[in-house]
Amino acid sequence: MSAPTSPLQPHDRHPRILVIRRDNIGDLVCTTPLLAALRARYPSGHVAALVNTYNRAVLDGNPDVDVVYAYEKGKHRSAGRSVVSVYADRARVILALRREKFDYAILATPGFAAQALRFARLAGARHVLGYADPGRTHSGLDIALSYDSASKAHEVEQVFGLLKALGIDGAPPAARVFPDPDLREEPRQALSRMGSGTPVVGVHISARRKNQQWPAERFAGLIRAVAEHHGARILLLWSPGDVVNPMHPGDDDKAQAVVQLCRGLPLLAWPTRALSGLIAALSLCDYVVCADGGAMHLAAALQKPILCFFGDSPPERWRPWMTTHEMLRPPSRDLGDLGAEEAVAGFGRLIRAAPFSPHA
Repeated sequence: MSAPTSPLQPHDRHPRILVIRRDNIGDLVCTTPLLAALRARYPSGHVAALVNTYNRAVLDGNPDVDVVYAYEKGKHRSAGRSVVSVYADRARVILALRREKFDYAILATPGFAAQALRFARLAGARHVLGYADPGRTHSGLDIALSYDSASKAHEVEQVFGLLKALGIDGAPPAARVFPDPDLREEPRQALSRMGSGTPVVGVHISARRKNQQWPAERFAGLIRAVAEHHGARILLLWSPGDVVNPMHPGDDDKAQAVVQLCRGLPLLAWPTRALSGLIAALSLCDYVVCADGGAMHLAAALQKPILCFFGDSPPERWRPWMTTHEMLRPPSRDLGDLGAEEAVAGFGRLIRAAPFSPHA
């Protein structure tokens, strides 16, 4: 199906565009190439983003975005905060959006995004661009591209494909995130006390879905081999908290187990309590080891070589975008079946593909 004709004309150099991506961290990272392409095409335009408070830090410092609007999802609300206050804040965000008088809202999600369309309509955008279910029309979605649910394209490519309706073609660029220099300083100093001139390997042990989780003892086995065979300093990263917390489960117990099993090794245990802190920590790494998830996409956006583990998520859609990586996936699609020896071998292949070069 060919892309519908856009109301945007070539002489419209100052369009006001709202990009809506209200999903998880990796989803928003995979939307940054679209934002970069909009900025390149419309350098004098106004490009805004509507996201949620959970993923907002992905866009901190991004020069492709003029302003970021964020609302809190009910399931992300902090302890003691009422649902009423969450929705009151959401109403204030919508009123702020309406004052901006956007020409376009882009529903930057593969597939029809009903909730994003609702936000676009509440924001009062003159035109709404997004994917539609094949053979269906959706009220308010006036620039609709048919979505192929059988597509094997990468998430970045599927999101970027929306821009065909605006006459923007070609391959998507790399994803980008921008670490806060101030947040880098404390872990940088801690790592420097462990030595210099050797690679820093970030090992992120947290994963939400069961089939994407790798046991602590295997992480420890991999860490020991990487430290001993490659002289690496290890930056251990995880989401802090209790694993049974229904709102924000964490991996403090798992991290403690890894630390105990790796006593005597050059390892810095660094819980990341905020997304901005995770981005800063990952930016200090020369290599990253992690399961498929938000941390993997952040590392890819920082152009880090990655050893990534895939369980039941499709790598053709979610692999690291435009960075050197070595992917491991057991035939069972369950990371519980991936051995530490396989991971050690995979890291060896990664470091041969992207040899370490000491920082100047």
